[in-house]
Amino acid sequence: MSSSTVDPADPVFQLHRGGKMAVTSTVPLTSREDLSLAYTPGVARVCEAIAADPALVDDYTWVSHTVAVVTDGSAVLGLGNIGPRAALPVMEGKAVLFKQFGGVDAVPVCLDTQDVDEIVAVVRALAPSFGGINLEDISAPRCFEIERRLDEALDIPVFHDDQHGTAIVVLAALRNAATLLDRKLGDLRVAVSGAGAAGVAVTKMLIAGGVNPDQVVVCDSKGIIGRHRTELTGTKAELAASTNADGRHGDISEALRDADVLVGVSGGQIPEAAVAQMAPGGIVFALANPTPEVHPEVAARHVAVVATGRSDYPNQINNVLAFPGVFRGALDAGATRITEAMKVAAADAIAGVVAESLTADAIVPSPLDPRVAPAVAEAVAEAARRDGVARR
Repeated sequence: MSSSTVDPADPVFQLHRGGKMAVTSTVPLTSREDLSLAYTPGVARVCEAIAADPALVDDYTWVSHTVAVVTDGSAVLGLGNIGPRAALPVMEGKAVLFKQFGGVDAVPVCLDTQDVDEIVAVVRALAPSFGGINLEDISAPRCFEIERRLDEALDIPVFHDDQHGTAIVVLAALRNAATLLDRKLGDLRVAVSGAGAAGVAVTKMLIAGGVNPDQVVVCDSKGIIGRHRTELTGTKAELAASTNADGRHGDISEALRDADVLVGVSGGQIPEAAVAQMAPGGIVFALANPTPEVHPEVAARHVAVVATGRSDYPNQINNVLAFPGVFRGALDAGATRITEAMKVAAADAIAGVVAESLTADAIVPSPLDPRVAPAVAEAVAEAARRDGVARR
């Protein structure tokens, strides 16, 4: 965007002028004694104690409540590969959401490299300053390797929100939609449109949460993923081996034939005729933003429950329901990583917030519901302890 397209009167630009966050002190600095305690000479004693026992960094620095929000700017919102500087407003926004909803301090870290080895090396080098790493807006398939390598290398939680945040909220929403319609997850036939970061994570999360993998069909831009696709590698090859037990071929229209659920995480458009082929009493989550794969009013003609990624329609599948509480719980437990069980626990907690008041237009809480993050944090911390990845 050139400077000529900036409108100083636009409230969006007014809000962003000077950035959306700042660093503030948590201790007084009004006297000579304050300075000697917060900085030299007093701080040296704390440094020596941590040098002797590195675990003390959690007690005497910000590490236990601070995460890095890391991006390379390669897949920012629906804008694509716009680079680290243009990504910074989004990462600042993510940081203020962490603080507002989870009480977690977060620092945007926008890297001027899109090389996997360099990203892994930089984040590993930065890790001692943080209690967790939130990867954000990194394009697939590179994001899978980056997360895997960092998860293996670091003893703090690493979480790619575009994958797992979306997947957690989708599982929560599907649990409640199924309950509302008196269905069981294991009986649902699910079509997933999109096999990028979100599509892969959603598929894995739904299976971990109780959906039968034999009943799942995933589509990418070339059509249905299955054993007939001999060109597939990596995560798509794994999906081909573990889903689509019926061996379906074709495009999303074939995947939707008699399906109970559509999860759209592709950004591509799906024709109404394909949605009309779904089984009666179906569920559509059309999550592309700002333009859903199926317009919600069109989807509502054919199915019982509709959700989108937008705030101006009911049932917004919003990652802010997940990531603040997930990190709050992981940090509270001193978790060394985030397990599948912790993610499923987060989904269950989100679903539980509105479980007693379900309607077709309210299968997930509002992103502003103050009950969500504490419920998720408690559930995640308990799951971390059960999984043996908690240090406190």
